[in-house]
Amino acid sequence: MSALVIDGHPNPDSLTSALARRYADAHGDARLLAVRDLDFDPILHQGYVGDQTLEPDLRRALDDLLSADHVAIATPIWWASTPALLKGLLDRILIPKVTYRYRPNGFPEGLLRGRTGRILMTCDSPRWFLALSGDPAVKALKRQTMQFCGIRPVRLTRFTNVRHADEARRASWLDRAAVDGSADACRGVQEVSRTGPLVRA
Repeated sequence: MSALVIDGHPNPDSLTSALARRYADAHGDARLLAVRDLDFDPILHQGYVGDQTLEPDLRRALDDLLSADHVAIATPIWWASTPALLKGLLDRILIPKVTYRYRPNGFPEGLLRGRTGRILMTCDSPRWFLALSGDPAVKALKRQTMQFCGIRPVRLTRFTNVRHADEARRASWLDRAAVDGSADACRGVQEVSRTGPLVRA
């Protein structure tokens, strides 16, 4: 089962990036894509009313997404959302009629069906505050982005209160990311053995 692991943090020395690397290593069959290393314009200049040619790095990123059986995104929460660079990547590669479309009745249809997902999300706030605030970052990334495009189930691992975490706590989180990566790989193998190769639209 192949996986695409997207590291959405601009800083390679961040906890988020370390979690992405640990997850990808433990998964075994994963391509790690660090958004900060891509050369692309994150701004969708005409919205979705015109074509904007994909830069070579984005073309490869989209090909990796379409060929993956599993998609994991590692991101911090910044201002109740994700970093602008990650949002820009998603704006550019989640292309209508490629990753989703609208049916004649107006309902959306995800075209990334057959893929599973994982979110590794870091946050300085405590978990109770996320619930109190309505968890907008999770809703946007999990429900309105990944599941909207047909990726499901999307499992979520939170790492909260990061600013108060000591080295032992951070080490335990890295171990947790490895456990998740290994478990997601095993789930994918079991799914394929039970149902046969994944069929995509």
